[in-house]
Amino acid sequence: MTLPIEAAALVLVAAFLHAAWNALVKVGQDRLVVLAIANTTGVFIALVISPFVSLPLPASWPFLLASIALHTGYYFFLIHAYRVGDLSHVYPMARGLSPMLVALLAAVFANEIPPPWGMLGVALACAGIVSLAFESGPPWRGDARPVIYAVGTAVFIAGYTLMDGMGVRRAGDPLSYIVWLMLLDGIPITLFTAYVRRPQLVAFIGGNWRAGCTSGALQFGAYGLVIWAMSLGAMASVSALRETSVIFAAIIGAIVLKERVGGLRIAAVILVALGVVLMRVADL
Repeated sequence: MTLPIEAAALVLVAAFLHAAWNALVKVGQDRLVVLAIANTTGVFIALVISPFVSLPLPASWPFLLASIALHTGYYFFLIHAYRVGDLSHVYPMARGLSPMLVALLAAVFANEIPPPWGMLGVALACAGIVSLAFESGPPWRGDARPVIYAVGTAVFIAGYTLMDGMGVRRAGDPLSYIVWLMLLDGIPITLFTAYVRRPQLVAFIGGNWRAGCTSGALQFGAYGLVIWAMSLGAMASVSALRETSVIFAAIIGAIVLKERVGGLRIAAVILVALGVVLMRVADL
């Protein structure tokens, strides 16, 4: 499946939105609470839209439910990864490894085998993204846990991406799949957070609700665009384009946060840009 140029452009917009909401999670006082508020916001947005869309076709329901379970695992792995490792190490590894896993899973389960140039483009984009994890030194630094959790997070990302790509194509209407996924997906993490943070829940919400609500709106738009794009084009290409969010995060860090821009970050941007170009060439 080729990815239309307008869909590719919207996935890049989604990548920017993804970088923005992750930056908000990073600055939140309690990342678990921010994630829960973000997901609750997504549930409310989906509730508002749900009366105007039909249920997705039954053929998509097993994929939707599997995606919800994998998303829940992803959230918990991500939280643990941030607890034992630096964001600058964990985030690029988790996001950079997942497109290669998506490409392999899509080839096996959806018979989506990228052309050679497309596969090379995915590989270059992944290499550029993962390289950012080494900007401040090796990610492990004598402790393998950050790498283990980052790889586990990547596996969950690849899993729910595959489920959503296959599910949205069976849903009849992409918007119905997006809305019902967002409606159901936020419930487990919200209930879990309400339970484990119940003694201080009101205080935690008071200090995190702005970042959480904004993150939720951005998250809804970002992943909604990605799911819609997967109804039109190859999952591996969409996944690789989506993970350019790491590059957008690096750019935001340099421009907004005045972080130092070293040679590795510049090389990573070039590698990712070259990978995107090759993916587009393969789709022509």
